[in-house]
Amino acid sequence: MTDNPDDGLQAVFLANRQSLLRFLVARGAGDDAEDILQDVWLRIARKPPGPVGAPMPYLYRAANMVMIDRYRSARQSATREQEWTEATSGPVPGISDSPSVERLIAGQQLARKVEHALAEFPERAVRVFRRSRIDGIAQRAIAEEFGISISTVEGDLRSIYRVLAELRERLDEE
Repeated sequence: MTDNPDDGLQAVFLANRQSLLRFLVARGAGDDAEDILQDVWLRIARKPPGPVGAPMPYLYRAANMVMIDRYRSARQSATREQEWTEATSGPVPGISDSPSVERLIAGQQLARKVEHALAEFPERAVRVFRRSRIDGIAQRAIAEEFGISISTVEGDLRSIYRVLAELRERLDEE
C-alpha cells in the first residue's frame, strides 16, 4: 500500500469520488452507493502499489463489480432464507391443517350439484369435459382420442361451461 493517499489510484479515487457515486446511483445502487464506494476504497487501499494504465475505467469497473457482488450476495441470502422458511414451516403441532367439517360438507354439496348439472349432458360431452379440465389434456388430443373434430370438442366444452357458469351464478345469489 502507498503511504500517501495523494498518489496514484487512491488520488484518482478521491478526486473522482462524486463521479463514482453518481455512477453507482445511476446503475441502481441506491442507498448502498456509499457503502459500495467504501468497499472499493478498501480494495484499492489493499492493492499493491503500481501504476494503473486507465485509472477511471478501472475504478468504474471495480465499483460495478462490488455492486454486482453485493446484489448476488443479497439475492442468495434471500433465496436461502426463503428455502429455510419453506423447509421449516409445516403443520403447527396441535393445529390440524385439514379443512373444517363445514368446508368438507360444503365441498361435497357443491360436487353433487356439479355432478347433477353434468348429468344433463351426453356421456361423450362429460368425458370430453373431464379429459380437458380434470386430466389437463389438450383439445386436439381429446379430438383424436374420441375421433371427433376440434370444433366438436370446443362445442361440448362451451355447452358445459355455460351450464356451470349459470350454476355458479345461482350459488352466488344464495
